[in-house]
Amino acid sequence: MAGSVAGLLRLHGYPLPPIWAAAVLAGLAALAERQRIALTEGTRTQNSVSFLPLVFSAVVFGPLGAFVIGAASNVLDLRDSVLKWSVYTPIRGLTAAAAGFAAWTLVPTPTNFVRCVLASLVASVADLAVNWVFVGVTAWVRGMNVPEVLRAITSVSYLTVPLYVPVLALFVYGYHRYSLWLVLVFFLPAFAAQRLLQLYQQEKVVTEDLAQANERLRRASLSFATALVATLDARDQYTAGHSAAVAIYARDIAKRMGLTEETQELVHLCGLVHDIGKIGLPAGLLEKPGPLTLEERRQMEQHSEIGERILRNVDDYSEIADIVRSHHERIDGMGYPDGLPGDEIPLLARIIGVADAYDAMTSDRPYRDALPSRVARMRLAQAVETQFDTAVVAAFEAILAAADENYRSGRGPSFMREREQLEQSGENVRVALDVAT
Repeated sequence: MAGSVAGLLRLHGYPLPPIWAAAVLAGLAALAERQRIALTEGTRTQNSVSFLPLVFSAVVFGPLGAFVIGAASNVLDLRDSVLKWSVYTPIRGLTAAAAGFAAWTLVPTPTNFVRCVLASLVASVADLAVNWVFVGVTAWVRGMNVPEVLRAITSVSYLTVPLYVPVLALFVYGYHRYSLWLVLVFFLPAFAAQRLLQLYQQEKVVTEDLAQANERLRRASLSFATALVATLDARDQYTAGHSAAVAIYARDIAKRMGLTEETQELVHLCGLVHDIGKIGLPAGLLEKPGPLTLEERRQMEQHSEIGERILRNVDDYSEIADIVRSHHERIDGMGYPDGLPGDEIPLLARIIGVADAYDAMTSDRPYRDALPSRVARMRLAQAVETQFDTAVVAAFEAILAAADENYRSGRGPSFMREREQLEQSGENVRVALDVAT
């Protein structure tokens, strides 16, 4: 069919373009087509500036010249398949020929700028209309959703016509007034702009993929942490839920202090695993109902170092391991395990220390009942600049002063949700262990 159309056009006396001009314009169109830009995310709706050299060829060289240039622009494009190439190559030629036929029939001599605009508009509309028909037929043959495909093509047309027609008119006018070489020079900025947009789009895709990968990593880290904490809670029923409460209090303190969302998530994760080292303590030590002996206290104080060693073996947990190691350090340097003073203690460890102490005081223990919130807050205030960071305690006090009693006692909705997630993780761990054994 395409060959017949070309033969008819030749018989009707339509001229062929100069070989060098056809080669250059076809090459430009082919180059532009390889740099197509997606106009909408998640769809195949794309556009390129190959429209410019093809429709320009239609207006300047007529239907036969446009056919040759359109077909030649696709003749070397074998990237997908021979079948696809054999379909799209004649379509490119026939579409360009239709644009040239419409322009030369309706606006045969575009010598002034107004007629150049009219010729460019006619050729553009004809090109898009014929392309619309061919794409619809192709979509139907391939069993695609034809209305959806045509809507995508139409959406591209709304952008193409108002954007490209004025540029085409300038190119056509420049060709008639000056030379083709001058016009070809002005194609270069359009191609450069498309290349920049393509690079931007590729960078955007890479950035989005990286963000998704980071989100998957964050969820995996959180799942790992909750599984560890669930294992600890299953062993020590007296402190079940303590890690969840510390995580929530720590995150809220970080938010109150104006720290970034990323830091808030990090301190929340640290709060979940801050006591994970207690898994490595001797049996019975956590459950002992009375006061600890000096030797037992020394063993208990090793839990922050044990926790650090556990977490240090997990990829990307080195910062968390450092914070867990230091969450029992004191501002006056009298804490453990390293005796770090003041600002040498990581800020997130200072936050965990305050949240940990408060929840421990307001929770029941085997050796004492929970203290009222007001008493625990007073003790925090009395220990600033000795045990606790003043800024951290001030931020936490501001939160507690505005909160209800459920929050102050660690029984609000967010605490319940956190504990339910930990319980579910614990159940998953137990099932996995049963399967493994």
